[in-house]
Amino acid sequence: MEPLIVSSSPHVYSKDTTARIMLDVVLALLPAAAAGVYFFGGRAALIMVISVLSAVMTEAIVQKLMKKPVTISDWSAVVTGLMLAFNLPPTVPLWLPVVGSAIAIALVKQAFGGLGHNFMNPALAARAILLAAWPVYMTTWADPIRGAASGMASTNWSVSGATDAVSSATPLAILKGLEGTEEQLPPLWSIIVGGTRGCLGETSDLALLIGAAYLLWRRVISWRIPVSFIGTVALLTWILGPQGLFTGNAIYHIFSGGLMLGAFYMATDYSSSPVTPKGQIIMGIGCGIITSIIRLYGGYPEGVTYSILLMNVATPLIDRFTMPRIYGEVRADV
Repeated sequence: MEPLIVSSSPHVYSKDTTARIMLDVVLALLPAAAAGVYFFGGRAALIMVISVLSAVMTEAIVQKLMKKPVTISDWSAVVTGLMLAFNLPPTVPLWLPVVGSAIAIALVKQAFGGLGHNFMNPALAARAILLAAWPVYMTTWADPIRGAASGMASTNWSVSGATDAVSSATPLAILKGLEGTEEQLPPLWSIIVGGTRGCLGETSDLALLIGAAYLLWRRVISWRIPVSFIGTVALLTWILGPQGLFTGNAIYHIFSGGLMLGAFYMATDYSSSPVTPKGQIIMGIGCGIITSIIRLYGGYPEGVTYSILLMNVATPLIDRFTMPRIYGEVRADV
């Protein structure tokens, strides 16, 4: 008879490793990456490659300088670089993803202790900094080379950027009334499949949902944050419509902009999201409320980035008040 071994928790063993989980995320992002290249051409692929290589190189250099083990083989830097590229317009100059990846890895990730210690999503934090520093580059869009819902001509690229790209309307800008009217919105199917103006990784919701289904099947992410996030945005944008209560175009709000990318791939980041089931739902609802407020009443048509970053900061507080009671714990006043 084998002896009974008594040890401290945790007692649950999983075969999943950090590298395996990060590789799953990369695999889930491949359909959206392929869609970005299809709709925006080779320049989209170049931006992705530059962003990923910059992130990996920055992580290796910083860890070497800090005399820490180099962990680029865990795929986390690849995920950060790819996520950053997904949050960039196809018109950005090629040095911008280099700067963004350096900020994401060195400033947001490694400066706080590396993987698992960053208190906010590195790619989103870098995007917010780039948006504040170079707003023109970060808000200049171009029509896709293929499948442009507006039917406009293909875009001609230059080495420094898109020479004929302009600060043209996106579906969210039209919904907000900043450009055009709702009659000028592209067909909903075009937004879902892809082919509208926007960032590289958010052009095809269908591709993002395929990857999200893979992550849910692999149990890399939970449904709680994405469903509560998207559901809250749908409810609020429908209720608080431009023509009065219950006149909002919730369907377009769901599938436009970076909501799918943010809800399934960024708000679910392990390091910067709550660990409790109740806390995850609270985070999703909080992200949805902030996103809706910015989209409907703010000066910027998109609010996904800032909503996730603000809820990242609130995550420790959410965990503190949603952590289940531990029975048998000794009272502090005894």
